Amino acid sequence: MMNHNKYTTQYFLPPQDCMDWARKEKVEKAPVWCSVDLRDGNQALVIPMSLDQKVAFFKLLCKVGFKEIEVGFPAASDTEYIFLRTLIEQNLIPDDVTIQVLTQAREHIIRKTFEGLKGCKNAIVHVYNSTSLAQREQVFRKSREEILQIAVEGAKLLKELTEEAGEDYRFEYSPESFTGTEMDYALEVCNAVLDVWQPTPEKKAIINLPVTVQLSMPHIYASQIEYMSKNMKYRDSVVLSQHPHNDRGCGVADAEMGMLAGADRIEGTLFGNGERTGNVDVVTLAMNMYMQGQDPELDFSDMPAIVEEYEQYTGMQVGERSPYSGALVFAAFSGSHQDAIAKGMKWMEEKHPDLWTVPYLPIDPQDIGRSYDADVIRINSQSGKGGVGYILETKFGLCLPAKMREAMGYAAKGVSDHMHKELQPDEIFSIFKEKFENITEPYNITSVHFKQEPERMISTQVTSTFEGKEILTEAIGNGRLNAVSNALKRAYGLEYNLVTYQEHALERSSSSRAIAYVGIQTPDGKLSWGAAVDADIIRASIDALVTAINNREK
Repeated sequence: MMNHNKYTTQYFLPPQDCMDWARKEKVEKAPVWCSVDLRDGNQALVIPMSLDQKVAFFKLLCKVGFKEIEVGFPAASDTEYIFLRTLIEQNLIPDDVTIQVLTQAREHIIRKTFEGLKGCKNAIVHVYNSTSLAQREQVFRKSREEILQIAVEGAKLLKELTEEAGEDYRFEYSPESFTGTEMDYALEVCNAVLDVWQPTPEKKAIINLPVTVQLSMPHIYASQIEYMSKNMKYRDSVVLSQHPHNDRGCGVADAEMGMLAGADRIEGTLFGNGERTGNVDVVTLAMNMYMQGQDPELDFSDMPAIVEEYEQYTGMQVGERSPYSGALVFAAFSGSHQDAIAKGMKWMEEKHPDLWTVPYLPIDPQDIGRSYDADVIRINSQSGKGGVGYILETKFGLCLPAKMREAMGYAAKGVSDHMHKELQPDEIFSIFKEKFENITEPYNITSVHFKQEPERMISTQVTSTFEGKEILTEAIGNGRLNAVSNALKRAYGLEYNLVTYQEHALERSSSSRAIAYVGIQTPDGKLSWGAAVDADIIRASIDALVTAINNREK
């Protein structure tokens, strides 16, 4: 039985008003991105990655554009240690990429970490210890002063071992479980660490404020970030970093609001992989910036390939509705959505505006390697004339009259509804041909002869068949199609009006074929449609008329 009374707030508000961030409209520049896929992401996998998979994933992260990559916890296992050594010894780390290694603030773990770093050019040593009230009371059973001293001693050892190694490593400190720590105490611990490191604007330290577990709504975390940013020592010499997890499903909101509140850097993973509900999704964060006109400084121009590699290395699956990356995130099945998208795309082609404004598509799918035909307009029983018409036009070059698109839309919906499936473009084209092209029963025309008459009139002799009986009929009209139509009306007593006739070329060549569309209306107001393709546009129009007549009772 659910009992909400056993829960209460576990976070701590800043001791002063910190809501300046709420008046900002958007993030003005890309943060420093640090991928933790090879640490947080890897340790969350049911089957952790092999050495080869980790190396391949590292190369993918470099290709995407990450300049800081946490490669693991080298003191935690031989696999982690060997991976670090492989990157260094095989010279796999690009000169403009800094690797990051994680260590607890414990002496033997720190020393093992530094052993693993030998020969590395650019590295961040990331040291942490937990500072939250719950951890202090329940896990460590230590006082504030004792926990602070653990952080200070770890910071000192990092500085000492770096000097001994003759390297220029950068330092990062995380008060783990920051969101469950009293704000004044979190500030005290971070300032004590900074006093040890004495950062400068030329050699900045990283202070990382992790949402180890989400305990509050995102605006609370943003206020905590703002408080730390405003009150931290050496602020011009500190890169203020975030590491949001996603327990409440608010990882992206935490990160975005945290950037507004003063954070400079974000640690996260591709597609949000991580322990429990995951880390913050860097893809979503970066693409959110992109769709607001800000360069995220990460390259997701071939999203399908990135998804494929990620799934191959991790064994995880990117959800079909994952923002930007999912297989269905640009798909429109709704008829009204499809119609708006198709019209928006047409408007873009006609107007060539500087900015992307297509309804229902926050970004141009082609920007991230997706296609309109395969990814945007998808046809099922919920679809309508706009989507079906768009598929037929873009995929097969058919520009159906508006009312005929409606009839074709109903035809496609009917098939999809009956079969309980999505229709692929080729299936839609087949439905069109079956329902609207060259239907020769019960009426058909086998031959036609025309003669020019005075006053621009045309006379015709039409040989037609109905239920096996052949009839020769003569008639006159104000054009060839009108003359043939009048002949059929005379031969069989048909009653209808020719209300729509359109034609266009299908192929641009000396032997190009043309398609004709004909719509007729019976006395009761019903519309009937036909289409036909032929190298002779007159023959195509006649066959389309015959099909429209044969479709009257269907």
